[in-house]
Amino acid sequence: MPAGFGPIAGIQVGHATDERALTGCTVLLAGAGAVAACEVLGGAVGERELEPLRPGHLVEQVHAVLLTGGSAFGLEAAAGVMRWCEEHGFGFDTGVSRVPIVPAAVIFDLRIGERQKFGSQQRPRHPDAEMGYAAACAAAASAGATVAEGNVGAGTGATVGKLFGLERAMKAGLGCWTEELTGATPAGAPAPSGVRVAALAVVNAFGDVRDPATGRILAGARVAADANEFADTAAALRRGIWRTGFADPNTVLLAVATDARLDKQQAQRVARMAAAGIARVVSPALSPFDGDVIFVLSTGRLRADVTALGAAAAEATARAIARGVTEARSAAGLPGLQG
Repeated sequence: MPAGFGPIAGIQVGHATDERALTGCTVLLAGAGAVAACEVLGGAVGERELEPLRPGHLVEQVHAVLLTGGSAFGLEAAAGVMRWCEEHGFGFDTGVSRVPIVPAAVIFDLRIGERQKFGSQQRPRHPDAEMGYAAACAAAASAGATVAEGNVGAGTGATVGKLFGLERAMKAGLGCWTEELTGATPAGAPAPSGVRVAALAVVNAFGDVRDPATGRILAGARVAADANEFADTAAALRRGIWRTGFADPNTVLLAVATDARLDKQQAQRVARMAAAGIARVVSPALSPFDGDVIFVLSTGRLRADVTALGAAAAEATARAIARGVTEARSAAGLPGLQG
């Protein structure tokens, strides 16, 4: 059960990071195509091109997945990923040209980081097509490289524990974890040994993040801006404390990749089972303030039991979310566990 994003044939990961604006984007590149599905869980989702992931859609494969900061503005970065794919001949063959299929989902990170001037106003900077192109380039050049975690890519501006606003929240980021299927199988069934399930999580949750092994809070809302003691968001909600008016949408974005062979329906089931990993470590999970989305990508030819893959995806999801906070550095006055 190694930490990090293990090698998955056909998948390359790259980040583009703006450390001043505290935002960025992450691309999972599958230039040769990957069977993909998604599970939309949250009540505040920002997305693009999710429909081709539905079973029954004409398009069978995607060529990249984009996870990005910048809220809906950040979806502009998908145009840069598409341009990179087009330049390299990747896409759905229409007979006229190849059209890259690039599903995308966003986190809301507009309140953190440096702003830029637009006329008389100061506005947050956000990922754009140029940044998406840079992340795709980084992914293409990443063969054999370790996938960076913490304050990088789409996790650059991520935070957790926002019941009382950002002033009592904590810094989070991007985390990864890989599970490998091993062990005995029924007579005549294909052995799953060597099948990998790798999860990449962008952790921008409304709630707290708990240790998947012990259940203790790792990062979340604090009792005061200058305190290290946790308020326990779920317990505070049960006592009648809640947010009123507009509050920042929050999100856990997950990309789960496997070298097992899946069709769309099977990938959809794995995505649905992976959601158990969010509920295991985010407290509370799947709130109306969250825009959680889980992508599943399959690139391999190895056969494995779908239930086993789903269980591995849930475990990898929980561990990746935990690393999304344990690998985060302090930024913008918000404490991170890496200091």
